[in-house]
Amino acid sequence: MPTLTGSDRLLRRVVRDGGGWTVLLVVVALTGAAAELALPAVLGLAVDAAVGGTASWWPAVACALVAGLLVTDILGDLAAGYGAARATALLRRRLLRHLFACDVRTVRRYPVGDLVGRLVGQSADAGQAGTAVVFGVIAVLPPVGSVVALTLIEPLLGITLLAGLALLTVLMRAFVTDASAAVAGYQRVLGNIAGRLLEALGGARTIAAAATVDRERDRVLAALPELRGYGLLGWRLLARASARTAAVGPLLQAAVVAVGGYALTVGWLTPGQLVAAVQYAALGAGLGAVLATLHRLVRARAAASRIAEPLAHPASRYGDEPLPPGRGELRLCGVGVNGEDGRPVLDGIDLLVPAGATLAVVGRSGVGKSTLAAVAGRLHDPDAGEVLLDGVPLRRLSPAALRRGVGQAFDRPVLVGETVHDAIGLALPEDSACPPTGDAPATTAVLTVARAAQVADVVARLPDGFRTRLADAPLSGGEAQRLGLARAFPAERLLVLDDAMSSLDTATEHRISRAVAAGADGRTRLVVTHRAATAAAADLVAWLDGGRVRAVAPHRQLWTDPDYRAIFTPDGDPR
Repeated sequence: MPTLTGSDRLLRRVVRDGGGWTVLLVVVALTGAAAELALPAVLGLAVDAAVGGTASWWPAVACALVAGLLVTDILGDLAAGYGAARATALLRRRLLRHLFACDVRTVRRYPVGDLVGRLVGQSADAGQAGTAVVFGVIAVLPPVGSVVALTLIEPLLGITLLAGLALLTVLMRAFVTDASAAVAGYQRVLGNIAGRLLEALGGARTIAAAATVDRERDRVLAALPELRGYGLLGWRLLARASARTAAVGPLLQAAVVAVGGYALTVGWLTPGQLVAAVQYAALGAGLGAVLATLHRLVRARAAASRIAEPLAHPASRYGDEPLPPGRGELRLCGVGVNGEDGRPVLDGIDLLVPAGATLAVVGRSGVGKSTLAAVAGRLHDPDAGEVLLDGVPLRRLSPAALRRGVGQAFDRPVLVGETVHDAIGLALPEDSACPPTGDAPATTAVLTVARAAQVADVVARLPDGFRTRLADAPLSGGEAQRLGLARAFPAERLLVLDDAMSSLDTATEHRISRAVAAGADGRTRLVVTHRAATAAAADLVAWLDGGRVRAVAPHRQLWTDPDYRAIFTPDGDPR
């Protein structure tokens, strides 16, 4: 039995996700196919009755079948639309939840624009899988049923139609193989262009300031000729297959009519049977619906392959343990992290941050400081070793416990939410983060962390205060950093600040640092920094060099080493 690929398994699930609408579509489509196959036979019987001069109910039955076909067409379109919409929504939700559940290294493998394309465009194509499969199976019934019906009327007619259908099947198989490669290539190149476009839009001001608009436009659209090639190839393949079907279909129908005419002249058929044979020949040779369904299946399968790729990456696993007793002792034991090229970014890191202490992580660019911060806050797991908070591995903590115990802030925070209040309250419990009602500017919890991050006065100057939409908030880089810090402050045990105060002035940074350290239950702080003043204010400094810890000591002790002083100078000169 052949092994199913990830895209095939995903397609099967998408078909099931159509739910009751897919079941309704199957019932309606089968009913319509049965009525369509019965109609030629009923018309033949009606003709024979008319030729024989006898009264019959067959004309009324034929009218009833036509009315049934109209009803099944309407219900089929309705069920197909609702089923595809339901399957698409569930697929998008599954992909989005999986991307958020994966570690940051997985998401960084794909340009954001490419992921958006998979989530929006390719999910819609894959969501049509249920409809395409049902219509594909149903589209085969008229030709097969026509062969059976013609064989029952006159075996020679059935053999004639079967021979022509065999030829058309070979032609369509070639179309499916070639079109699959063309559609997959088109979707891949389109994703690359979307990724570059989103990068360019994010740096639009820089591009405009550097006067490199034309160069950036050329970079974004560099793959456009390749995209055009795949698009033209797809249309040529479809046009070629349609032309072949259009050419073979009428010839096949003419052959059946010719054989039927001969059978009538020798007395093998009645006039009504000839009418039925002509109708079945038209029904069996009309494979345009089959071709359209095949094209839809090709698009759905190619899209499913694109979506199955990120879904194949394992999601981060969590335990179910609560926060253990303690005050935030952080320990890294033999931690190693490899880059995408397999080379070690961190190698054998052993580090202890005492509860309530501040550890500054310093080093030259590219030595793994941000990677160390990421594993310390479990943005992703190390490839080797373990990270423990108060003696418990982070991977054994429940998501709620990890969220409550560890807070993280970054040098370029992405503010999430509709309003400023939403952005700050993201890490707070739901009852504390709910948007304010009435005339209240903010919940108490949000206001408290905003004041600690020295950003409450900034928010007060915004047009609608904490209710200001993020899109309408004119925030500088330092103000955005302070909002990111406020979002991290609710953490109970550990604050991981990855260069999160790099855009702040010295006075503001000092006030925030004092706020972070305040309180009898002072949390542990791991601060990635390139500022000597920040390192000097920390209890300990971890000096990274080449992915390893070169030394752990107070800043004043390390300052005697010229190599250490060179870290904080722009040109690396320790003087």
